[in-house]
Amino acid sequence: MTAADDHAAVTTLLGRVPDCEYEIVARDNAGRPTVIRNMPVMRDGTPMPTLYWLVGKHERVAVSRLETVGGVRAAERAIDPAAIADAHDRYARERDAMLPGDHTGPTPSGGVGGTRVGVKCLHAHYAWHLAGGDDPVGRWVAVHLDDGGELR
Repeated sequence: MTAADDHAAVTTLLGRVPDCEYEIVARDNAGRPTVIRNMPVMRDGTPMPTLYWLVGKHERVAVSRLETVGGVRAAERAIDPAAIADAHDRYARERDAMLPGDHTGPTPSGGVGGTRVGVKCLHAHYAWHLAGGDDPVGRWVAVHLDDGGELR
């Protein structure tokens, strides 16, 4: 795919033109974008707390199904809160390191998906996992998606 094809695909998957600069960091087996990494500040200067964004249609639908059957609460029960807090801290450090050195405006806050504590959105955790991040919640999601989205 060319850069123009990639941008068109991401725009279609989001249903809008992206609000910030981004790069595709994970693709499906057919080469379609599944995860983008956003810059931490949007074009208009608004902070973007979500560094990794799950854009793949199949992946978004699968994770949404997991969320609708109680996946967020189940993940919080299954994963050590200290491991989740550590993931939020590492994610925030990675995102904040991407801020331009001359940036003087507002900056993003929180960890994965802008959350400070616990799990807010399985999509953001799974996106980071697919992009190669060491995310215990993302790993939990992957296991449950491999099990057909069933909670045990």
